[in-house]
Amino acid sequence: MVELIRSGEVPSQLEAPLPLESVRLMAPIPRPRRNIFCVGKNYHDHALEFARSGFDSSVVNGQAIPEHPIIFSKVPECVVGPGDDVRYPEGASQQLDYEAELAVVIGKGGRGISRQAAYDHVWGYTLFNDVTARDLQSTHRQWLIGKSLDTFGPMGPFVVTADEIDPEDLTLSCWVNGELRQQASTRDLIFTIPAIIEAISAGITLYPGDIIATGTPAGVGIGFEPPRFLQRGDVVTIEAAAIGRLSNAIS
Repeated sequence: MVELIRSGEVPSQLEAPLPLESVRLMAPIPRPRRNIFCVGKNYHDHALEFARSGFDSSVVNGQAIPEHPIIFSKVPECVVGPGDDVRYPEGASQQLDYEAELAVVIGKGGRGISRQAAYDHVWGYTLFNDVTARDLQSTHRQWLIGKSLDTFGPMGPFVVTADEIDPEDLTLSCWVNGELRQQASTRDLIFTIPAIIEAISAGITLYPGDIIATGTPAGVGIGFEPPRFLQRGDVVTIEAAAIGRLSNAIS
């Protein structure tokens, strides 16, 4: 997939199609070339619920809504595909949470990309579940470890080319065991996709195949009173029109 993206070509049907039920889907980019860029607190309601939860170490002077994008990363080895299990990290964490996100796949690399040119650098979009160990996030007062445990990056089910989606008006939904927990439009993003690309690329060169997860809406487990953390046997399903449904069980 990364080689296809790097080539700049639009994918075409090269061989006869196979019935979907006859294949096992992998993550669109099973092993990203480097860490996944992620944006924290990028929906207004989620920023407020996170600040209320007591897990947020990024609040400055009581200001829950960030003035600039909060960028963190997840290691590439955390990625799994649709239908793969998210492994409960016995002995490491007891506070697993889900975060449904739209992810951007970079097509044309670059540094110092302006907002006006940002969409020219996007190859496509996919879904991403930014699974998080809240206790580790709180203990370490940073996000890399709590976000990067093995299998904590479900991605898929497909990557859809940029011409197929309006990323500024896309509804993102998330269910846990069939119960709707999250639903919001990308119209509610605090920082738009062009603003995110501009912020990251200001001093970091982006490369074809880089992945940027754009943040999660309100409705995560820590937003409830008491918190509703994931348990073994739970199934998390994320959906967005034109991309499909990404489902993963906790095992």
